Amino acid sequence: MNVRDRIRELRRVKASQLRPHPRNWRTHPRSQQDALRGVLAEIGYADALLARELPDGSLELIDGHLRAETTPDVEVPVLVLDLDDQEALKLLALHDPLAELAGANDDVLAELLAHVQTENEAVRAVLDEMLSAPDLALDDESQNGPPPEVDVPEAFQVVVECRDEAEQRVLFERLTAEGLTCKLLTL
Repeated sequence: MNVRDRIRELRRVKASQLRPHPRNWRTHPRSQQDALRGVLAEIGYADALLARELPDGSLELIDGHLRAETTPDVEVPVLVLDLDDQEALKLLALHDPLAELAGANDDVLAELLAHVQTENEAVRAVLDEMLSAPDLALDDESQNGPPPEVDVPEAFQVVVECRDEAEQRVLFERLTAEGLTCKLLTL
């Protein structure tokens, strides 16, 4: 397979000078915004934004819209890509979904999370949610013998059937942005 390197350069650019892509389809609930601010405060920038240079010399974002919005006065690392409009649209559509297709080794993740420390409440909430994943095995003892008895409290829920994963994602993000506690299910 012939794989082209489409990265022209790494540039440091004031985030407010980056133009958001007019077809950016990602939305960012408050919890994600808060967690990103926490990670930026505790770690800083550890990944580059992706953009392409337009004919007028400006940079149009493909990935990193929330980071740019969160730190408009900061010079951020930007990978300037050599993409035409159609290629940019394709990458905009596929960049995040491709990453979401990755599986997880629950044992390795549990070990990793046991060593992650944070003082930020929003980051802690994300880590706690990762730990509460139903298929996450936190220790080997939980895999031996019958499962322990669990007292399940009464809960009132609504299940909404979606046409596809994209509609599910949009509805989930809208409801969580409204402050509702939601869980994603695929049956």
